[in-house]
Amino acid sequence: MSLDTWFAFFIACWVISLSPGAGAVASMSSGLSFGFRRGFWNAIGLQLALILQIAIVAAGVGAILARSELAFALIKWFGVFYLLYLGWKQWTSPPGDLHAEAVDKRRGHPGALVLRGFIVNASNPKAIVFILAVLPQFLDATRPLLAQYLTMTITMVGVDLIVMAGYTGLAARVLRLLREPGQQRLLNRVFGGLFGAAAALLATLRQAAH
Repeated sequence: MSLDTWFAFFIACWVISLSPGAGAVASMSSGLSFGFRRGFWNAIGLQLALILQIAIVAAGVGAILARSELAFALIKWFGVFYLLYLGWKQWTSPPGDLHAEAVDKRRGHPGALVLRGFIVNASNPKAIVFILAVLPQFLDATRPLLAQYLTMTITMVGVDLIVMAGYTGLAARVLRLLREPGQQRLLNRVFGGLFGAAAALLATLRQAAH
């Protein structure tokens, strides 16, 4: 991969990652609920799913999944219901004391947050279709493909991790400003609604014609 090609891909990664989506909502929700240090584990889960999706595309399985109506539908509707579940959990989350001692008690287990992030990204079939459409445009068929896929994976994951960390940190800073139960309840319902909106958007996705 030439430097010019890599730089174009690098810019594309920033545009893709900064675009609002379920991953961004999950990152902000985690930062709001658990603070930056624990909420960041959600971003790790998002990247593990992204690595898996790139590997699926690189192995050629992505093309099969993109053509399978059943596989597309199963992954999509699992993602819809999981986002609705996260939205309901956020919506009904009770306000609590946000002083340091109380926040520590509320923090989730890192493994659970990694799994949550992984499922959010992995249950979006459009991500595989999108990666399948974008990555080949930056590949040079005359050079070893494995090295190029590794370069793109490191670049894409690195950029997305920075962006999701930013979303998590931004929400964690908001956490420090909340003191009234009414404010906390309102913000929980805002993020619950955003999860619902992400689920509705995912439900409208249709498999590309082939």
